[in-house]
Amino acid sequence: MSFDPRTPMAQHDAHRARQRRDRALAIGLSVLVVVGLVGFGSYMVLEKSEASEQKPAAPASDAKAPSAEQKKPADGSIPGLRTWDATKLTRNHVSGTVAYPMKPPVGGDHNPVWMNCDGEVYTKALPDVNAVHSLEHGSVWVTYTDKAPKADVAELAERVGRTPYSLMSPYEGQSGAIMLTAWGKQVTVDGADDPRVDRFFSQFVQGPQTPEPGATCTGGRGAP
Repeated sequence: MSFDPRTPMAQHDAHRARQRRDRALAIGLSVLVVVGLVGFGSYMVLEKSEASEQKPAAPASDAKAPSAEQKKPADGSIPGLRTWDATKLTRNHVSGTVAYPMKPPVGGDHNPVWMNCDGEVYTKALPDVNAVHSLEHGSVWVTYTDKAPKADVAELAERVGRTPYSLMSPYEGQSGAIMLTAWGKQVTVDGADDPRVDRFFSQFVQGPQTPEPGATCTGGRGAP
């Protein structure tokens, strides 16, 4: 049995001192835990804030952005474009007329002399057999009926006039008021500002459909 030589009062004071030390130690530990939790929480908030600042902002919606219907097709296709099998479009030179199955014709046998197509705008109808030869050289042929608005005709004439390997003429009997034709390709457009006009010119003036790329568009027939 151990014996404490201190008086009961001294023992009591020592006991209270230990309690105070224990309580102070517990409070100190609690403070450290709270400080640690607060620090960790602040760190997490800061991390989230920095991540939010670094994340690319979503693009704002633009009221002027074109709708899905207005955008050009991703594959560059032209809505309403008709295509004929090039292997079935014969290319013989003939001296007489040819009964073409479509109006305007998109290819086939033709006259040995082409229509000049270096941005030529004709005010009279052209012989099909000469115009088809121009298509063989890679030209785009713009045709219109008397139902086409005069403003559209004038705008298309200006476009053709500054575009080598193109020609334009009236053509009664075609199915649309304004039509664009290349070798084996044809589309009816709604007007001069129809986006298909630009796409047709871009794709088919001396395009991959051309049977004789680089062949001249001058030195042929210059009048109907």
